[in-house]
Amino acid sequence: MLRRIHHAAIICSNYEASKRFYTQTLGLAVLAENYRAERRSFKLDLALPDGSQIELFSFPDAPARPSRPEAQGLRHLAFVVDDVAACQQTLQARGVAVEPIRVDEYTGRRFTFFADPDGLPLELYEALSQADAHDKAE
Repeated sequence: MLRRIHHAAIICSNYEASKRFYTQTLGLAVLAENYRAERRSFKLDLALPDGSQIELFSFPDAPARPSRPEAQGLRHLAFVVDDVAACQQTLQARGVAVEPIRVDEYTGRRFTFFADPDGLPLELYEALSQADAHDKAE
C-alpha cells in the first residue's frame, strides 16, 4: 500500500528565519510559495533530490513544541546523506550547532543531530555505501 513518504510538514515560529535555514543552510529547492490570507499563513513547498518534500508552514500563535525529543508525536526528521562528517562540517561552517557523530548500534551507520531555528530535531543518517551494499548482497 504505502510506497514512500511524500512530505513532512513543519510549523515554524519565524517564517523568514526558517525559510532561510531550509533553503540557504540546507540547500532545499523551493517548489512553491503561497500566502494564504484567510489563515494568515505561508506555505512553502521544498524539494529534496529524491522527490520527497518538506512543507513549511507559518501559523499565527502556534504553540511551542513541548519538549525535545521525547514528546509524543514526531520525534525527529532524518535525512539520508552520503557522508555524515562532511555534512557536519558544512553545517558547522554555516553556524549550525551539530552534535558529535555517533554510530547506530544496530545498523553500524553513522548519524548525528542538529536543530532547525525552532529547535526541531533533525538527523543526518549516512547512506549505505556501495561497497557495504555489495557485501550485504553476497
